[in-house]
Amino acid sequence: MSQKPRRRPASNETRRPAPDTDKPRRGARSHQITFESRSRAWRRHHEQMAVDSLHRLRRRPLSSLMTMMAIAIAMVLPASLWLALGSAQLLDSNLDDSARMTLYLNPALSESQAMDITDQVRGERDIASTELITAAAGLESFQQRLGMNDALAMMDDNPLPATILVQPRSRDPKAAQALAERLGRIDGVTDARLDMAWLERLRQLSELGRRVVLAFGVLFALGVLLVVGNTIRLAVESRRQEIEVVTLIGATHAFVRRPFLYVGVWYGLGGGILALILLTLGRGWLSAPIDMLASGFGSHFTLPGIGFGGSVLLLICSTMLGLVGAWLAVSRHLADISPR
Repeated sequence: MSQKPRRRPASNETRRPAPDTDKPRRGARSHQITFESRSRAWRRHHEQMAVDSLHRLRRRPLSSLMTMMAIAIAMVLPASLWLALGSAQLLDSNLDDSARMTLYLNPALSESQAMDITDQVRGERDIASTELITAAAGLESFQQRLGMNDALAMMDDNPLPATILVQPRSRDPKAAQALAERLGRIDGVTDARLDMAWLERLRQLSELGRRVVLAFGVLFALGVLLVVGNTIRLAVESRRQEIEVVTLIGATHAFVRRPFLYVGVWYGLGGGILALILLTLGRGWLSAPIDMLASGFGSHFTLPGIGFGGSVLLLICSTMLGLVGAWLAVSRHLADISPR
């Protein structure tokens, strides 16, 4: 048999390809992330975490509702005290309108002389309004109030002097007292009566009420922080392994903290909404007895509502408390979790 001729192996020079100097060498390329792409990814992650945290709360409706109800109760109590304080301040302003000083004129003065003194008093500064009550008008009003028309008609002379009712501009007791002393020195004025001690006591009670509301607000705010913090702590412990894994692959604490912060926001917002519902129901429940009580005293009084501004403030406060409580709890426990 004929053997095929063996091919001679090519030398190293013939097997080595000639270098191509025309083609550029390819190496690693760097890609710079723009600020727009970063902000887009940051916004997308926030949206995902907000929706995911809301879905997690919906999977546990009973426990979530109990936490929100605890927050609502903690928000209702100081809000109720705040509304009660607003009612007291409204009553204070109504009483301020009736705070007048009375100037008693000399009974020997004629009606024209009393009108001249009234004009002189009206020209004084720090006076909002004046009203002259003549001796005849005062006697007639006295007869109608006491029902003693026959007895007073038998009297020869009118024992009541003419009076001037003065409404001061200032509600400060010291300024009103100085005004009363100045008006009491006018010729023809025998006495200037001013009784504002009870208004001063009412203002002191109002100041005490404000401090009590502030103290209760701080205490219940701490209670909301504890409730949210304890709930978030349990959530962090239940997802401890997941946190260790994502931290091991390079996730930052801000990335890990974000879903729990949204859980705290949803807790605070839900608690604020429940607090508004409780306040509305409580106002409707108490309105009828208070109206009956006020009508028994011959007056009309309506419980003030929280209003739109108060509702927005309550929702902002409850949401911020939920956010701060979640942030404190997550930051505290993330420091103890280290990837293994």
